[in-house]
Parts: sequence; C-alpha cells; structure tokens
Amino acid sequence: MDSQRLILFFALAFILMLISQAWEADHQAKSPPPPTASAPAQAQREVPPAPDVPQPPQPQDASAAVPTEKPGSGRQIEVETDLFRALIDTEGGDLRSLHLLAYPVSVDKPQTPLQLLSDTGNEVFIAQSGLIGHGGPYPTHKTHFDSERAQYRLADGRSELRVPLTWHAPDGTRYTKTYVFQRGRYLVDVSFTVANAAPKQWSGFLYAQLQRSYVERGGLFALPTYTGGAIYTPENKYEKISFSDMDDKDLQRDVTGGWVAVLQHYFVGAWLPAGQEPERFYSDVLDGGRYVIGYKNLSATQIGPGETGELHSRLYIGPKEQKLLKQLSDGMDLTVDYGWLTFLSAPLFWLLEWIHGWIGNWGWAIVLLTVLIKIAFYPLSAASYKSMAHMKKLQPKLQQLKERYGDDRQKLNQAMMEMYKTEKINPLGGCLPILIQIPVFIALYWVLLESVEMRQAPFILWLRDLSIPDPYFVLPIVMGATMFLQQRLNPAPVDPIQQKVFMALPIMFTVFFLFFPSGLVLYWVVNNVLSIAQQWRITQVIAGPRK
Repeated sequence: MDSQRLILFFALAFILMLISQAWEADHQAKSPPPPTASAPAQAQREVPPAPDVPQPPQPQDASAAVPTEKPGSGRQIEVETDLFRALIDTEGGDLRSLHLLAYPVSVDKPQTPLQLLSDTGNEVFIAQSGLIGHGGPYPTHKTHFDSERAQYRLADGRSELRVPLTWHAPDGTRYTKTYVFQRGRYLVDVSFTVANAAPKQWSGFLYAQLQRSYVERGGLFALPTYTGGAIYTPENKYEKISFSDMDDKDLQRDVTGGWVAVLQHYFVGAWLPAGQEPERFYSDVLDGGRYVIGYKNLSATQIGPGETGELHSRLYIGPKEQKLLKQLSDGMDLTVDYGWLTFLSAPLFWLLEWIHGWIGNWGWAIVLLTVLIKIAFYPLSAASYKSMAHMKKLQPKLQQLKERYGDDRQKLNQAMMEMYKTEKINPLGGCLPILIQIPVFIALYWVLLESVEMRQAPFILWLRDLSIPDPYFVLPIVMGATMFLQQRLNPAPVDPIQQKVFMALPIMFTVFFLFFPSGLVLYWVVNNVLSIAQQWRITQVIAGPRK
C-alpha cells in the first residue's frame, strides 16, 4: 500500500466514522412504547404517572407498602438567583423547570435563557427526591408540600437563597424539604429536616432521582453527542447507562461514593450523595418514553422521639465546564466525554484553555493550538512530505511503466519496486507520520465537539458561534478548496480509479463540513493551510532536485 492509498483509506475511514456516529446517535435508545389506551389524560403541566416510589431496603422477611397514587400539579414556586430561574412544584417538591441565565438559547436571542429542566413538551427533564421507610407515610415525590411564599429571589449582597417546603405527617412529625441556592454556583443543596413528634424512633432513607424523556434525534449529519444516563463508582469509575441499557435491564448497583447523572450535549444534571455511606444506584422505565436514574440510602437514618435530624443530598444542574466539575466529586469532569482518546484530549483542552486565557478568543486559540501542533509534528511531516516530493519526481517514469505493462499488475508492481530500490525511495515513507498524527487529530476533534466553552463563542466577523455551522458556508468551501490544492501538491495516483476518487474527496468533505460546528471546520482549514505551506516549502527547498 503506497502513501496515496493510505491517505485514501483514512479519508474514507473518517467519513465512515462520521456516518457511524450519526447512526449511533440515532439509535441510543429504543423508540418509546405508545401509551396504553387505559391511561387517563393528564393536564398540560402534569408529568405522566411517575414511577412507584423506590422501595426502602428490606429487613429480613419484611415488606413495605409502596404508594401508588398519581402525582397532581401543585402550586408553582418561582425561584430566581444570579444563575437560575426555576420552578419548584409543591406536589412532590420537584424541581420541574430551570433556565440557565448565563446561557442564551442562541446568539440571536441573548435575552432568552436556555431551559435545561422542563416538565412539559417532548423533552421532560426533572429532578425528584424524597424520603422512604417502613411503616407510616413518608414525604416522597408524590407528597403535597406547603410553602409560605410563591416567589423567592436572591437579594443583592446575599450569598445564598433558601427555599423551604413543609409537610406534616399524621403522627405530627414535621418534614421540611429545603433547597439552598448559592450565588455563583450551579450546585444546589437539598436537605430534609425531620422533627420527630412520634413516641417512637424515626427511621428512614433518602432517595434522589432524575427523570428524562427520550427524544429521537435523526439525520445523517447530526452531531455524535450522547444523551442518556451515567454513573460513577470508585470500583468501575465512569460508566454510561444509556436509555437502551435501561430498557434491557434495571440498574441495581450497591456502592459507596460516586454519583448518578443524566447527560446531554454541553450540560449535565447529577445527584451527588452528601456523604460516604452505602447507596444503591437504580434505574426505572416509565410509560411514554420516560426514564429514571437515581440513588437511595442503604443505611437508615435514626431520629429519636422528640428529636430533630437531617438528611442531605446535592444536585448539580448546569454546564459541563471542567473547572467546575472537578471541584464537585471524583469523576464528574469525565461527563465531558472524549471517549477512548481522553488521555490525549484532556491535555489538548488544557493547552487550548491556557491559550484562551492568554488571548481571550476561542477562535484564535484554536488557530494558535493548530500552529503549535503542526510545529510539534514538523519533523514527522517533513519526512512525509520529502517522501511525497521524491515520489512526485518519479511520476513521469511511473507513467511510462504503466504504459509499458498495461493491465499486467504483477509485472507493473515488480517494475515499480525495482525503480524504488534503484532511486532509494521508500514508498511507505509518508505513511508512518500520517499514522502517528491521526489520533491527535481525532482527539482534538472531540475536544472541539464536547467543550461547552465553544458554545456561542465568537471568532471574527460573521462567525459569532463556534459551536454551530458557518451560516454562510465560507469555512467549509475554503476547507474544500485547500484540500483540493493540497492534493495538487501530492503525486497523482497511477491508478485512474484512485485519481477519480481523490478528485471527489474534496467535494465529499465539503458537503460533510457544511453541517459541522464552525470551530471544527476552522481547525481543519488552518491545518490544511499550514500543511500546504509546509509541503510547498519542503518540495521546493528541502527536497530539492534529486541527484
């Protein structure tokens, strides 16, 4: 296989990778089953019937009744901080709507914040929590809480905002579910305060879960980003629990430490247990294409008669910014999923972020990072381009051999090998440098695709958002032109079929890149321009005329 065939092979492999990623994005989960005819109609704001409340851990030969009432739609409590505009429903105390004030839906709508949590429409995403136990009623995500106020707002000069919800059990025990929002943080503390008024010891378990609907995303050119569940455990580290995994089998994992989450492109919702007590990670599948993933305590909290105790959890709901995620818990930064090339992607992102901190523009940071990568690989690229330059000088002689031997491939190959030996040229001399650089290029591809920092990051002129396609297709067209020019600098394949395929590659790549985020296309354009300059210089100066 000569270097031309190797280049062709990897170009086609790259296209196949894009197609396979789009296919996987299309088939992350099975299509949701249609709702049963007997299911009652729900109000617009009402989430379809929630899963049964998780059962508490069972003592030997004991059982616990699981409430089966359907959730209603309670009063909506409005909450606003410097980062959030949220709605908490008194029915269950669920966090059912949340807008991220620092993240507009698009650069064209800077005053419209992105809605990450929602209990209406096709993409339901809500955070639920409650207490369970054996015996009398407990405040679950189906319990109606009371609230003294309908609106809460983080006041100027205050560092936190507390939103309490209360419920009184029939035995007089008072439960207070409190959300604590802190200025400048996407991490929300959630606590249950239990004032035990019963004449016996109170015993209960906290659970916290995320409910997410599956929305089928199609299209050949859809970005290969992941939407689904994920967990982290000290034993198995980071694991994706896709919707199809939940369809196949319920998650039941007893762990100490870790977290459970639901991911989507650029953003994540995650429950992080407050301590290092044993927990059970679980999942459930609901009607209508809804999925639940969460955790519950395995060790009961005991509160004596007349005493007060608390149970805690933490909820992160926000962007996948690595600086923020690393401060939360082990492995949270892995939700920025670079795949099997994380060992390369992570340092590339670190370098990209460092450059951005210096120049203040993500577009120019991509340009400079591309330059640094080309400098780092200059010796390998020089060897590759030298080999190509020498091969190009042999094109007239190779054409003569082809005309001499015609369709006799065996004799043609023998004659070509003899010529390479006489001219002291290794036809594979340009292959190894390409092979070594490919993992780096793919790793950078994932960095630019996964980093929320690219979202709505402006570059220059019309490029106002590096995470979306170029609205005027300028970069993809320039990329195709540079790819065509680079091919002109390479030795043309002897095989006419290969020649036609090579001529078609720039067109094929241009069509693909029309739908790519402009940050990715910018990297490719800069890389091509630098490669053309480098190859031209080596061909004209370094390789020189062979003697």
